[in-house]
Amino acid sequence: MASANVRIGQQALTVLDVALRVPCIFIIDAIFNSYYDPGSGWAGTAGKILIRVMGITVSSVVLVLSQKALFKVYTLFFAVLLGVAAVLINYYATSHIDFYSAYYKAALGFRLLPRNGPTLWLGMAVVQLLFGMGYVVLLNLQSVFAALMVLDIMIPLLGLIIELPVDVRQLVAVASGLALALNTAVCLALKLKWFYYSCRYVYLLVRHMYRIYGLQLLVEDTWKRIRFPDVLRVFWLTRMTVQAIILVYVVKVVRHESGDHSYLTWDVFWDLFSNLIISGCDSMLTVLGMSAVISSIAHYLGLSILAFIGSTEEEDKRLGFVAPVLFFILALQTGLSGLDPEERLVRLSRNMCLLLTAILHFIHGMTDPVLMSLSASHVSSFRRHFPVLLVSLCLFVLPVVLSYALWHHYALNTWLFAVTAFCVELCLKVVVSLTVYGLFMVDGYYNVLWEKLDDYVYYVRSMGSIIEFVFGVIMFGNGAYTMMFEAGSKIRACMMCLHAYFNIYLQAKNGWKTFINRRTAVKKINSLPEVKGDQLRDIEDVCAICYQEFATSARITPCQHYFHALCLRKWLYIQDTCPMCHQKVYIEEEVRDKAPFSNNNGYVAPGGDLGQFAAPGGAEDEAAAGGAEPENELLEDNDSIEYDEDEWGTQNRETPIEEDYINDDTDSNGD
Repeated sequence: MASANVRIGQQALTVLDVALRVPCIFIIDAIFNSYYDPGSGWAGTAGKILIRVMGITVSSVVLVLSQKALFKVYTLFFAVLLGVAAVLINYYATSHIDFYSAYYKAALGFRLLPRNGPTLWLGMAVVQLLFGMGYVVLLNLQSVFAALMVLDIMIPLLGLIIELPVDVRQLVAVASGLALALNTAVCLALKLKWFYYSCRYVYLLVRHMYRIYGLQLLVEDTWKRIRFPDVLRVFWLTRMTVQAIILVYVVKVVRHESGDHSYLTWDVFWDLFSNLIISGCDSMLTVLGMSAVISSIAHYLGLSILAFIGSTEEEDKRLGFVAPVLFFILALQTGLSGLDPEERLVRLSRNMCLLLTAILHFIHGMTDPVLMSLSASHVSSFRRHFPVLLVSLCLFVLPVVLSYALWHHYALNTWLFAVTAFCVELCLKVVVSLTVYGLFMVDGYYNVLWEKLDDYVYYVRSMGSIIEFVFGVIMFGNGAYTMMFEAGSKIRACMMCLHAYFNIYLQAKNGWKTFINRRTAVKKINSLPEVKGDQLRDIEDVCAICYQEFATSARITPCQHYFHALCLRKWLYIQDTCPMCHQKVYIEEEVRDKAPFSNNNGYVAPGGDLGQFAAPGGAEDEAAAGGAEPENELLEDNDSIEYDEDEWGTQNRETPIEEDYINDDTDSNGD
């Protein structure tokens, strides 16, 4: 129970921390969106600029304060606010309220105060008493000063009771306000020392983190500490909610005045929604707020898909980071916040289409490993395969539907060409994934070693990579055309350079590297001797990689271990050593002395031409030199040999084998 209360308290503090930082964003956004007349003279312009700079600076400092300092600042702010409210109430009451006749002139025509005199006095006394107590508590005043301040706030009400003249009552209210203001100024002045040391501490901390960890970690730490995405999200949603309420109220008033009492039609609703969306990205801060909202939506969408397909990969949970970054980059690239309202709505819809295709590509990257894992592990449960196949089918159908809808309503341009290219590329990637999935499922169904499976998978994936590379080149050309003839910008040029490096250069480099690795592995496999027929049956063992029997042939390594050619080729893609003893597999010397070969358990096969590679100083040399061991005796299993650290290090430090050392048995008989 105690832990639950602590957790609830921490969550409440987190919510309060975010809520107290949101007004700073509103102030900065209002300053950036405000308009000032540059023709008011240099003095007026300089004053307005100074006020803007001070407002932005103070708001930014308050935004990045620690939680404790933030609560302290808002405590002082609310104390000042209560003091100002108490002074205004006193001045209004002494200027407009007649206590005995209960006659008053209500501000703005609203008669909210009670008509009865004693009730009015008691109500105002209670309100002022609450304001005074809140003021002294928030400023943490001593008992004597606290009583004096509460009395100072209540004195102007006494003038209403004893029927002082209006001028005297106003003078008393002003004097009370001045005394309250003087006390507030003194309290704030005494807090300057705390404010100075707080700012100095923050400065030293920032400088220390910058010197030790760098600018990137400093920004990341501040970003997480102040919960900036949550602040932006609350700011954008609050702003949209207030604007929606105002727009709905205005529309209802206008329709009521025109005599139309019907509900909102679809056209009116669409106009309201369009205006909200247009105003939701009219500045850089609102674009950031919309990105934060998109981040939240994408995050939960990614988690839902991961739970549906049964994936647990941590890397696949980055959709909530990738989606807002892409949206913000598109907004910067197209200058979204600086466009006219109608053009901004069109550009935003286009950016959303591009973002949707990018999200679908990311979801495919989440489902592809799960498909390959299910097919390679030969899981036969339909419930396990159905979610992944359903998501893959949706990834194929949605781009087709999107492309059809866009081509049906829009003419061909660079934007439509880009969206279509992304959709076609996604469909091809889904087809490649499903094809590889089908090949693995067929291989698992027949439960027989399919030696050409790896080649078929490589051919299918290579075709998909080539098509993806071609689309990358096409998109680079489309972006170059857009930059030169439609909307060129520095951000677009930077994005094109990144696209050319990551999606064209690196992809081509990695593809060529894979091709060279495969060709080298095939060359190494072909250089190894092959066992077939009777000699293969005499071994009576399994491949040490896949643990399956040898059906047709086996390849012998220089260290006299043997494997399936396909299994060994997959191993050679990773490293050029034997999977069992970690010796070099590919030795380029053409001349080797003949020696009998053994199986993975030490069995020595009779005679033949396959003993051209001899193990250095192994048990085979001892048997050949001493002649004491029978040819068909099973020696100790290589996998069960245990080495201590010195012996293992000595083996790893062996020098390359020379021809005159092959038949030298001093390693085993020299002592």
